[in-house]
Amino acid sequence: MDLLLWGVYPYVSVTLLIAGLVWRARYDAFGWTTHSSQLHESRLLRIGSPLFHFGMAFVVAGHVVGLLVPMSWTDALGLDDHAYHLMAVSTGAVAGVAAAAGIGVLVQRRLRTPAVRKARVRGDRLMYAVLLGALALGLTATVLNSTGQTDGYNYREGVSVWFRSLFALSPDYQLMAAAPLAFRLHVLFGFTLFALIPYSRLVHMFSAPLKYLFRPFVVYRRRDPRLTSNRPDRRGWERVS
Repeated sequence: MDLLLWGVYPYVSVTLLIAGLVWRARYDAFGWTTHSSQLHESRLLRIGSPLFHFGMAFVVAGHVVGLLVPMSWTDALGLDDHAYHLMAVSTGAVAGVAAAAGIGVLVQRRLRTPAVRKARVRGDRLMYAVLLGALALGLTATVLNSTGQTDGYNYREGVSVWFRSLFALSPDYQLMAAAPLAFRLHVLFGFTLFALIPYSRLVHMFSAPLKYLFRPFVVYRRRDPRLTSNRPDRRGWERVS
């Protein structure tokens, strides 16, 4: 079972993610959307959406640093283990609470607004359940670990090493099997969420308009009446309104 959960299931999840994205792009391009319901209700959306998206952005950034950056790198930078965990717990807890609060507001909005509730797509309930479960389990693991309820477990020597071993196609699944239950459940929900992304509204995360950050500025010029006063009138179909 440990081999299946921590040595096979991650690859199954990533395979479903990639295959689903390719299938969606080829055969359901017009369905690749958030299915926005802003027209039905906007007050709660203005609260929940920024909380969730900014919270999740910092959650993902924290996971990338915690899982992919080895301890030897931070030690070489002079950042000791206590300072690292203090920074990770403080920022991670704030980001996790913000994301959980945001998704809570969005779920409440969907439940209390009939028009928004009718606009749901297939798989929304499962996606919301897995997403909330992953966030709740991540916060639980953070609290238990920071309060000493996990017997001094250091995820950077266990979960992180296991995660990096996946990229070498030689998963050290025993490291993950030895992790506390809260960490194991959090990782399990996380990979399940990966597998669900292409088949839910979360697919829009791969359509973020990042190119707008690098596009050139649009320069507007005021029309000078002195340059246009002597021009002959254009024919009707040539006029610009």
